[in-house]
Amino acid sequence: MTELLMIIAKGLVDDPDKVQVTRDDPDENGEVVYHLTVAPDDMGKVIGKQGKIARAIRTVMRAGAGRVGEKVRVEIDG
Repeated sequence: MTELLMIIAKGLVDDPDKVQVTRDDPDENGEVVYHLTVAPDDMGKVIGKQGKIARAIRTVMRAGAGRVGEKVRVEIDG
């Protein structure tokens, strides 16, 4: 799942070398939190107008996680 998020994010930003993804251990509900960090200048590209890109990223990640039996949440850190 980390690789999927990296591929998506690197395709959106101008500075793909600054893309970082960290993964937290599952919480008590079994949900895994992925933290996406990008360069400050690329935050707008990852979030999109009215958060549409961020919402799409989260949807794709949930769909991918469902295939492997995980629950995920994506947080975009500045």
